[in-house]
Amino acid sequence: MDTATRTRIYDSFAAQSMMVTLGATLADVSNGTVRIEAPILPGSRQQQGFGHAGLTFSIGDSAAGYAALTSLPLDMEVVTAEIKINLIAPARGEKLVAIGKLVKPGKRLCVVTSEVFAVENGLEKLIAILQGTMVPVPL
Repeated sequence: MDTATRTRIYDSFAAQSMMVTLGATLADVSNGTVRIEAPILPGSRQQQGFGHAGLTFSIGDSAAGYAALTSLPLDMEVVTAEIKINLIAPARGEKLVAIGKLVKPGKRLCVVTSEVFAVENGLEKLIAILQGTMVPVPL
């Protein structure tokens, strides 16, 4: 991946106030794959103490979107057209890790997926799978 694409993705991520609020970090960027990590903070838990599905969805959606962005020209951005989530297990642990992947790049639509894992005592457990469509848009 070229430096300009990598820089564009890191800069875009840094501008997302939602990711800042969630304490999320962009852990890795490569062609077609992006990894985002977020602690399960007291303010992002649901009533039973697990990480909230909104946290899971937010980092999964962003990881998938940035995975799509790795394939696009520098004058393009992406927006989510649709994305679904299958919640598989409770988000128990210290942090969540979302790994977004570009399934099919395109000029009009990009098909993406994300897997989200909860990390507890160093062990990762798959807790959610997302699949969706990103729409490339000019800046």
